[in-house]
Amino acid sequence: MELRIRDLREDADLTQKQVADIIHCDQSLYSKYERGERILPLELAVKLADFYHVSVDYLLGRTHKKEMNL
Repeated sequence: MELRIRDLREDADLTQKQVADIIHCDQSLYSKYERGERILPLELAVKLADFYHVSVDYLLGRTHKKEMNL
């Protein structure tokens, strides 16, 4: 599964360390999430989707629609 977390991070001009601090994990672990070497836990996917104001489906590459359906 191709996550969009790297693109979203780069679009926001953030470093991996900054995002890792936001979601309370180690930068090296966050890097593995971006590279697909570790599975992104649902809890962190929700935190990232909320932070970037996108849907979890968009974050996970399941849709091209960024907006969250409330």
